[in-house]
Amino acid sequence: FTCPYCKDSGYVDGKRCMCFNKKAIDLIYKDSNLKNITTDENFDTFSFSWYNNTDIDPATGLTPYNNMQKVLKVCHDFVDNFDSNFSNLLFIGQTGVGKTFLSNCIAGELLSRGKGVIYLTAYQFFDQLADYTFRRGTDNAQTLPAFLHCDLLIIDDLGTELNNSFINSQLFLCINERILNKKSTIISTNLSLEQINRSYTERVFSRIIQSYTLLHIYGEDIRIKKAFSSLDE
Repeated sequence: FTCPYCKDSGYVDGKRCMCFNKKAIDLIYKDSNLKNITTDENFDTFSFSWYNNTDIDPATGLTPYNNMQKVLKVCHDFVDNFDSNFSNLLFIGQTGVGKTFLSNCIAGELLSRGKGVIYLTAYQFFDQLADYTFRRGTDNAQTLPAFLHCDLLIIDDLGTELNNSFINSQLFLCINERILNKKSTIISTNLSLEQINRSYTERVFSRIIQSYTLLHIYGEDIRIKKAFSSLDE
């Protein structure tokens, strides 16, 4: 047998075996390079040097550097307590401040611990849900179950998709079901809380406000700073 736990049946004591869930996630990830990305973007390669320690944000009273120290601690705690403390994260901030990098740090750490992680941009996420809903077949039969039951679901760049009633209903379904099943989710977005409230239904906004830890990241665009840094070299 390939799997010693379920003897390739896919089930142990009436529940899906870890190998079954891994196969479902592998189908979602057939075109993904997340594991390659997390080789370069992880907690070991994270650097505070991109966050200045002089400009104080009037809303928080913290510099980007001090704020990131707090944010990074929450991210480490999220990983360290993943099996014992159900929680969700909402990264908010402008483009290039490190939201995706931190998501990759968390994803890489949990993947290394054998957790099932699905990481998709909002566009990819809703595109696959549309494919599952309207063109269901053998190739995508496990899309929704995988989204609902994987150990960690990461939706990057929420707000970049073309919003409509289908998007709102599917987002609420995934968020709500994962909360009920105590499955953690990370969402990153350039939108402010006010914009999220305006863009999505009241039910979606309510679930996020009630069940997600808000991590506001601010500072200069790191991608631009890196580009200028490479030119100086």
